[in-house]
Amino acid sequence: MDFLGIIIQIVVGIIIVAPVLWLVGRSLAGRENAKFTDAVWIVVLGTIIGAVVGALAGGIVSSILMLIAWIALIKHFFDCGWLKALLIAIVAVVVFVVIAALLALIGIGIIMLLP
Repeated sequence: MDFLGIIIQIVVGIIIVAPVLWLVGRSLAGRENAKFTDAVWIVVLGTIIGAVVGALAGGIVSSILMLIAWIALIKHFFDCGWLKALLIAIVAVVVFVVIAALLALIGIGIIMLLP
């Protein structure tokens, strides 16, 4: 992936993923542990680590390593354990899918939100 592609992916992630991650993190890890800037850092570092891992490894190994990296970032930035970080990740994905489905029902697809 080129540099511009990574920058676009980071910006879109900050706009779309970070708020959902922050809200779920606040509800499960607590207000004092989950700050919006932490969610932004999780998205930025997760995107960069994902690009590097994706370039170096392939297939299922890459997917497993990226999943572990995202959960480790959530654990670190939201000051929680591994299981709570996994729960935050799962709930954030579910909330994101529900929001995307609701937006699709009213005619605003995620594709329209991309630059």
